[in-house]
Amino acid sequence: MNQYETVFILTPVLSDVQMKEAVEKFKGILTAEGAEILNEENWGLKKLAYPIQKKSTGFYQLVEFKADPQVIDKLELQFRRDERVIRFLTFKMDKYAAEYAEKRRNVKSTKKEEN
Repeated sequence: MNQYETVFILTPVLSDVQMKEAVEKFKGILTAEGAEILNEENWGLKKLAYPIQKKSTGFYQLVEFKADPQVIDKLELQFRRDERVIRFLTFKMDKYAAEYAEKRRNVKSTKKEEN
């Protein structure tokens, strides 16, 4: 199993409930295909670098997971079919990127414990 990271941008016209529902849908696709979700981050509403579909903002979401390579095709097909997703990027992490992501997760968890 390889380690992957996917970031997708949801359209800004969604309510909080609709946004969480969309995220759960994609996480459900991953777990149904046997992927192990390592980390999930909601980056919130951010301004886009350039307009996409006449929208200047979007909800950013990051998901880190371990999966077999054929799972990526199924996930990206669902991204393309869902009109709520305006952009997505999935990439395979090498061992250095995976180590960095692990360190970043540990730093975030220690900051949460301090607060």
